[in-house]
Amino acid sequence: MAPTLEEVTTKTGMVEIDPKNGLATKATPENILPTEEAAMMEPKKSTNTNGDQLVVKDTATGNAPKSDAVLEEDNEVSKHENPTAEASEAKSSGDVVVKEEMMKKEESVPVQTEPKTGVSFPVRLDDGKQLNAVGMRKKTILGLGIKIYGFGMYADNEKLKELLRSKIGTKAPSKPSKEMYQLVIDSDVGMMVRLVIVFGSLTMNMVKKNFDEGLGGSIKKLNGGKKNDELTNKVMGAASDDIKLSTGSVIEITRLPGFILETKVKDEVVSKVESELLCRAYVHMYLGDDPFDKEAKERFGMSLLSMF
Repeated sequence: MAPTLEEVTTKTGMVEIDPKNGLATKATPENILPTEEAAMMEPKKSTNTNGDQLVVKDTATGNAPKSDAVLEEDNEVSKHENPTAEASEAKSSGDVVVKEEMMKKEESVPVQTEPKTGVSFPVRLDDGKQLNAVGMRKKTILGLGIKIYGFGMYADNEKLKELLRSKIGTKAPSKPSKEMYQLVIDSDVGMMVRLVIVFGSLTMNMVKKNFDEGLGGSIKKLNGGKKNDELTNKVMGAASDDIKLSTGSVIEITRLPGFILETKVKDEVVSKVESELLCRAYVHMYLGDDPFDKEAKERFGMSLLSMF
């Protein structure tokens, strides 16, 4: 069938005639109208013999490509079908935020370093207790002075101030007195001693033995020369020997109001004992006549003077 005039005109508009020889050349972008250019760039859809359009399929899966609306719907269904993944992601993100906030909080609190061990202690705890002295516990083993732990002594200074002023007056003594130390030992004002291990070979069994010796001797002094092993063993007796202690491990022993002594090893409560004698004996180890660290006791005394 011969081409119509319209078809010839259309085809002619898409070619360029060479004026020298009268032959047609390839179409150039300048010859192609915008609508024709778009049509050439658009991928053609196959049709079958009946004239119906054929859908182009993904060669990898054999499935037709999904539209944006279908993809968005699939994502929503996936969230509902697998909520744990979304919750896990949210929890992980939340944990990171909490850790970052804790790190920033710790960095914002000044610290004081115990010079002989290099252990640093924050000058203030979250519950408001303030650092009044730092010191070191040394033990002689085979004739050698071994550094066992560095310690920081914290107290509710507002309560201590009320106690001292009510018993001694508002005028500060010229130097720390035995009366001042005894008031602190005998009271139930909140105090906490944080121990940070520096002797890497220390075991839980060694801690118990060392603790029982010191605390047992202190109880004996305050109890008219009578020993009380049962009371002494209540503090560390329940702590498992399997607890691994390494350099930097923390033990916290707190005197709570009401004469309650609470012991934590690596942030785990191992005992909570209500006993006035036990509480007094524990503080006596640090502020009594024969303290673990005399310099630390003196520093604590200077802190007491500053409260007047």
